[in-house]
Amino acid sequence: MKKTITLGKGLSYLLMITFTLLTIIPLTWMILSAFKPHALIVRHPLSPPVSWYIENFTLAWTQGHLGIYFINSTIYSLVATFFTVLFAMSSGYALSKFHYKSSRFVSLLYTLGLLITVHSVIVPLFIMETKLGLSNTRLGVILPYIAFGLPFQVFLATTYIKGIPDAMQESAIIDGADFIQIFLRIIIPVATPIISTMFIYTFLGNWNEFILVLTLTSDLTVRSLPVGINSFAGGMSRDYGLQFAALVIGTVPMIIFYLIFKDKIAQGFAAGALKE
Repeated sequence: MKKTITLGKGLSYLLMITFTLLTIIPLTWMILSAFKPHALIVRHPLSPPVSWYIENFTLAWTQGHLGIYFINSTIYSLVATFFTVLFAMSSGYALSKFHYKSSRFVSLLYTLGLLITVHSVIVPLFIMETKLGLSNTRLGVILPYIAFGLPFQVFLATTYIKGIPDAMQESAIIDGADFIQIFLRIIIPVATPIISTMFIYTFLGNWNEFILVLTLTSDLTVRSLPVGINSFAGGMSRDYGLQFAALVIGTVPMIIFYLIFKDKIAQGFAAGALKE
């Protein structure tokens, strides 16, 4: 029995080490290649940089207009994430605590939203936004971000808020609080762990989103960072050094963001599990 446990633990460690290496090695290679000129990358793709070639980053930032794309991605991610979390928490509170007859039906609609992918509705979405005059605008990007982010976030919020004792709401009502006050002063503070998790995951998803911005926008001034980075792989440039530098500019901030808030993510899901 003890040998079986030891063997299982060894296989688990081997699997985790393999997965870690498959993640770290390509990432390290990408970062090192960003500091190499194009010619050296072509001749010696696996060798480390002889000297730190910083020009790749300056040229990628200026020639590729990454500053504008970075600002757009920040705006899209922050605004869409804020409203997604706000609407999800409001819906989760209503669906879990108000006990309307239509609560199950509304919950079912949100659940069905999980089955709808961006690719399945991108063409009618583009036609609809064109007719409404929302195509090629920041609002036309933010609204779909919120819509596609809501189903899963409502599921998380509803599951968590169900675990909050009804006695807390009943006591507040006896003290004269209305539902808005209960939501702001009781539900939101108690649900801080899951709100942190929802915010981080939604923000990361919005930051990395590609197909919506590529389809719904054509003006460079409203496009996001992933779309801007993609332009380095097309007709604008064949310089591998610039491509790697652009990838580093888009990837490293998200890695830092995740490393800073990874504990919040774990705490949010652990708290959600305990509530359930």
